[in-house]
Amino acid sequence: MNEIFRHPPVSELRAPAAPEKGRTPAGLQATRALTARRVFVALLNIGSLFALALALARIFAAGGWSPADIVIFICFLFGAPWIVMGFWNAAIGLWLLHGARNGVLAAAPHLAEIDPAAPIRSRTAILMTLRNEDAERALSRLAATKRSLDAAGGGDRFSVFVLSDSDDPAVIEAEAAAFTRHRAALGPGARYRRRERNTGFKAGNIRDFLVTEGAGYDFFLPLDSDSAMSGDAILSLTRMIEAHPRIGILQSLVVGAPATSAFARIFQFGMRAGMRSFTLGAAWWHGDCGPYWGHNAMVRIAPFQADCGLPVLPGEGPLSGHILSHDQVEAALMRRAGYEARVLPVESASFEDNPPTLLEFIRRDLRWCHGNMQYWRLLGLRGLKPMSRFQLFAAIMMYFAAPAWMLMTVAAVFKIYEQDYGDVDFAFAISMFFVIFAVSLFPKVAGWLDIALRPGGAAAYGGRLRFFAGAVVETLFSILLAPAVAFRVTLFMAGLVFGGRVGWAGQQRDAHRLSWGTAARALWPQTVFGFALATMVALNAPSALPWAAPVLAGLCLSIPFATLTSHPRLGRWAARARLCATPEEFAPTPGLAQARAARAGPALPAVNPR
Repeated sequence: MNEIFRHPPVSELRAPAAPEKGRTPAGLQATRALTARRVFVALLNIGSLFALALALARIFAAGGWSPADIVIFICFLFGAPWIVMGFWNAAIGLWLLHGARNGVLAAAPHLAEIDPAAPIRSRTAILMTLRNEDAERALSRLAATKRSLDAAGGGDRFSVFVLSDSDDPAVIEAEAAAFTRHRAALGPGARYRRRERNTGFKAGNIRDFLVTEGAGYDFFLPLDSDSAMSGDAILSLTRMIEAHPRIGILQSLVVGAPATSAFARIFQFGMRAGMRSFTLGAAWWHGDCGPYWGHNAMVRIAPFQADCGLPVLPGEGPLSGHILSHDQVEAALMRRAGYEARVLPVESASFEDNPPTLLEFIRRDLRWCHGNMQYWRLLGLRGLKPMSRFQLFAAIMMYFAAPAWMLMTVAAVFKIYEQDYGDVDFAFAISMFFVIFAVSLFPKVAGWLDIALRPGGAAAYGGRLRFFAGAVVETLFSILLAPAVAFRVTLFMAGLVFGGRVGWAGQQRDAHRLSWGTAARALWPQTVFGFALATMVALNAPSALPWAAPVLAGLCLSIPFATLTSHPRLGRWAARARLCATPEEFAPTPGLAQARAARAGPALPAVNPR
């Protein structure tokens, strides 16, 4: 595995010094101070969860604990920790942005003292991975990224590689043709490589490249087929990781590109607002054990190749084989190897597309869920830092929140059916409902507040009125989205017990209309389940329907929700009205605009993701 590193290095980067005692490997923070932050955040989360659990126990104790009460309470203990953690991450991030002095540097000390004019000394391989996707769409973005990099003055230090795992003959032919069309823009050293078998999925494709050709490069920059970055953003990452030889992974803050699909534009409007405060708050206490999202990040090749190889999990069940959610494991292994994984918790021109429909969103979420469940078998890996081990555990348990909330909903409906609520303090119970609901929404609220408090923040989104309208629409959208996705995740996790699994297939990233039939075939379980619960509530306690509406509406309306949010007319109207628009729609990023213009060209062959 290490033979490729016998060659002399291409650059003259200094070798990483031994970590200074009492500091993180890159010397950016005192370990004692970072530990104190983690203890403080743990106490905030445990204390908040204890207070909420105590209040819930008070409600149930009034009339004696029934079986439904016990189920609800246990499910609450599984589901609530992750919304509480989201609340405190966002609250800390909002404080760092608008209350603390030098708050951003407190969370991201690697941002300090980086010379924006420093010459690039390293060599970086830009790797775009494909699997049965629209090649013209992907390569037009890659070409725009490389043109932007050339214009920024650093293109000669970067080489472009297209790594294909496609197995559809029509797609393979389209990839070769698209690469030929864009080859000049991709640079003289650009290459197209395709594997016959996608062993190890995307991570395996990248590792194959590193084994055969990684010796010529110091870093690699992985891009998904929907990724786009500006040259300045790439050079900034490069200078930062060059300046800190003990940073092994430097993850950019990825935001959604302007979308034509109504579903995607509404979803990413909320993500764009909430990501900044949430990510900054998490970075404040994650520190040197930061995230890796598998794309739009700078990765140091030597330790990655030597120490971040993914195990193949033995056995025949759905949690065996190659790891689907590779990125967080690679970040944990990088930290175990003595290198930091850091996130850049500020916005730069680093973009991705979000799924254009509810069904594509669910497909992606199920793949992540399946991959995260494989982490059960990795928790015992030797040498992992406690923080890394916690992150793997949290990634698992966050997906247990979905079945916990679904089971809690069922238990609450049966409690109503049995009319087991005579001694409940309804005023207190309603107050608790609003508290939990507010806690779950707070990361978005923190994002709205961040933008409102930032000079020119709302103006970048088209003004205060348009921004407020977008916030209202996105909040209603999220309320409808969450139950439909949680129910499908619950079914999938139940299926894992019986051997169910998902594969790694191409994604439909372009906007497309879902027919009513397609939506009905996929979402009838949510609809039937939702109407069954709604009927039970309506017959036994109709006054409770308004309180159950946030969950029941998302289930009962999942089919029209999926169909309407995919409809081209709604997408075109939202784009014309600039509803849920992101700043790039008002001030386009040149490279991204070029890629979108290229995409709007001649009709392309249809792609059939597998």
